[in-house]
Amino acid sequence: MMKKKYLILISICGFIIALDQLTKMYVHTHFLLGESLTIFPDFFDITYVRNEGAAFGIFRESADTFRNIFFLTMPPVAVVFIIYILHGINDDDRVQNVALSLVCGGAIGNYIDRLRFRYVIDFLDFHFERKWTYPAFNIADSAIVVGIGILMYLMFIQWQEEKKQKTQIKT
Repeated sequence: MMKKKYLILISICGFIIALDQLTKMYVHTHFLLGESLTIFPDFFDITYVRNEGAAFGIFRESADTFRNIFFLTMPPVAVVFIIYILHGINDDDRVQNVALSLVCGGAIGNYIDRLRFRYVIDFLDFHFERKWTYPAFNIADSAIVVGIGILMYLMFIQWQEEKKQKTQIKT
């Protein structure tokens, strides 16, 4: 029987990938490139953007060969690394399991775009009266950021516990 942590990984990854791909395909088929739909005036639009770079457009200006090799190699490496880490965590460590699953699902969601189009479809466009604009992103990006945020929080808590234990040993 498959361990629960792997069932959680498969379930969360599947959900993130499905939601990510469905929303991207909707935007891809119902919007023209650059077209926006205002949802909350002066705050949030749905805007069809093609991101040929990484997060925030990093590497967008790099040579095509570098970008293709980098973006088609890194997600599978990340997924293998996540599965390796998951293998080492306790079966009952659900928070870390969920965090790793979010990152994995997000990585696969964006990887599918890279394989299909050689770019990632972004559409969540937050701004403040167009004076401050956050780079457009998607569901996969959101899952990755939330997952990494949870992992960073867990590392901080672990660091605090280790620091507390060291202090108690000294006294």
